[in-house]
Amino acid sequence: MKLQGKKALITGGNSGIGLATAELFIREGALVAITGRDQKTLDEALALLGPSARAYRADVTDAEARSTLFAALGKEFGKLDIVFANAGISARTPAGTTDEAVFQKVIQVNLVGAFLTVNSAVPLLNDGASLIFNGSVHNYLGQPGLAAYAATKGGLVSMARAIAADLAPRGIRVNVIAPGATKTPIWRRGPHAKHSPEELGAAAAKVASMIPLGRWGEASDIANTALFLASDDSAYITAIELTVDGGATGAPYGAPILGLR
Repeated sequence: MKLQGKKALITGGNSGIGLATAELFIREGALVAITGRDQKTLDEALALLGPSARAYRADVTDAEARSTLFAALGKEFGKLDIVFANAGISARTPAGTTDEAVFQKVIQVNLVGAFLTVNSAVPLLNDGASLIFNGSVHNYLGQPGLAAYAATKGGLVSMARAIAADLAPRGIRVNVIAPGATKTPIWRRGPHAKHSPEELGAAAAKVASMIPLGRWGEASDIANTALFLASDDSAYITAIELTVDGGATGAPYGAPILGLR
């Protein structure tokens, strides 16, 4: 098992990519702490994950909640080997009509919250640990209405490089996963939140036709990437952004919708 004896923290680990990653890390031998803001989904996740998981209700943007979380982790886990800063939100922020509070909320959770999570985690990290940020291909795509979300995901990449330099003397690796279209609950809460099931289905099919590999990503695809970056398989890799999008950003002309292949 690739993570035997390792201790991991996954923020936003109560659903979607975070939950799939927690499941995989546990199967690979890790003891995993997950966080989330909703107690019901945390309880459901804990029941699914079993005795190798611990769940903490915490908002990454709340200083008191973070302090309580990391005090508890220090007491129960002692040290950490892996941190997956995965918690994030999406919201429409079109230029000219966006409420300032909405824009600020996305920035606060996705970028500021991610940094402060890592900032709090560093004193608990073992030398040689792995830090992973969950980014997005929206760093590159320029989709209308997603200015705040895209800004946070681009910011994570630059921030991760600086943190990688900070922590390199301790052998701590810092990397970013950039998922493309992935089947998780956040997609339904984003630009398509008000659409009917039929409209969602049509939109999902259209997106799949724009991906060279012809399908949406599964949460397990991202979890497998997180496992690679968390394990010794990537022992000489730091300060990278690893795109996991079925070729959508790297080979867009291979998409089925274009009919060029």
